[in-house]
Amino acid sequence: MSRVAKSPITIESGVEVNLEKNVVKVNGKLGKLQFLLHNDVQVELVSGVLKVSPKNNSKQSWAQAGTARAIIANMIKGVSVGFEKKLQLVGVGYRAALKGKVLNLVLGFSHPINHVLPDGVTAEVPSQTEIVLRSPNKELLGEVAANIRGYRPPEPYKGKGVRYADEQVRRKEAKKK
Repeated sequence: MSRVAKSPITIESGVEVNLEKNVVKVNGKLGKLQFLLHNDVQVELVSGVLKVSPKNNSKQSWAQAGTARAIIANMIKGVSVGFEKKLQLVGVGYRAALKGKVLNLVLGFSHPINHVLPDGVTAEVPSQTEIVLRSPNKELLGEVAANIRGYRPPEPYKGKGVRYADEQVRRKEAKKK
């Protein structure tokens, strides 16, 4: 039984939630998001509080209810406050530049990489080795950050590559002669 699904979601001021059959729509100052509910989950709006519950008492239904509750809570936080991911480029000559919706990355390959940012994700490059991604959609933000990191993941010997700002890279000792 999911403990996550049991806690109610308080709706912040400035956020509007609409329930239509199996679709939850959330509108806020940073954008609009929607989520299609699983058939085993029901959502009720009672005096400014959302309650997510399973339709039956099976393990599968409780799991789906917990997942739905977490996603809806992230949607409400996203349209009101937003989410942010920071990436660092570590390595000699590694740099980033932003031109409109295109992130230009130089990561030690023979060619630069041009990563087009999808709608709903904005980027900022405060320095050549830092990238700050922002979005109201947590899932899309994580996917974009993972795709950028995937061009050159950090390697364990020198630690070079693209890493999350809070990531700890485990270093290996080089081979002895």
